[in-house]
Amino acid sequence: MDFPVAPPILYRPNVAAILMNAQDEIFVAERINIKGAWQFPQGGIDEGEDAETAVFRELAEEIGVTRDKLQILQQRGGYRYAFAKNRLKYGIYGGQEQTYYLCRFLGTDADIDLAATHQEFATCKWIQPRDFKMSWVPKFKRSVYRQVFADFFQIDLEPAEGD
Repeated sequence: MDFPVAPPILYRPNVAAILMNAQDEIFVAERINIKGAWQFPQGGIDEGEDAETAVFRELAEEIGVTRDKLQILQQRGGYRYAFAKNRLKYGIYGGQEQTYYLCRFLGTDADIDLAATHQEFATCKWIQPRDFKMSWVPKFKRSVYRQVFADFFQIDLEPAEGD
């Protein structure tokens, strides 16, 4: 019996930004529609856009932080996750492939505007990287977050309950 071959997953190109302040704390924001879901600003790379341009655009759109308030410290790519329950984004993407940017935040908290364009976050805070909780992240993204914290901060985050 022959089984149909499943089409390969198409990964949407995506960027994410880890902002770090002068105290080496990182910026996390709570999603407006999911209480207790904290994450880094992130978003898709538009057609004809490179990853660096996309990360600066996303930060301006999502949290109002402009390019002049940022200094890129590191960039790493190839982080992939598939969406939960075989969901497709835009009818074709079964997941995302992310490039992460660690950026020094050169501004002040007054430069952060969660309602800059389309508000995605209810609130935000600065934390030490070791204080990030895997329970804040949906299960389908946890392996990426675990790898990101290992790569950028040499931290092995505690698994969330049920992992």
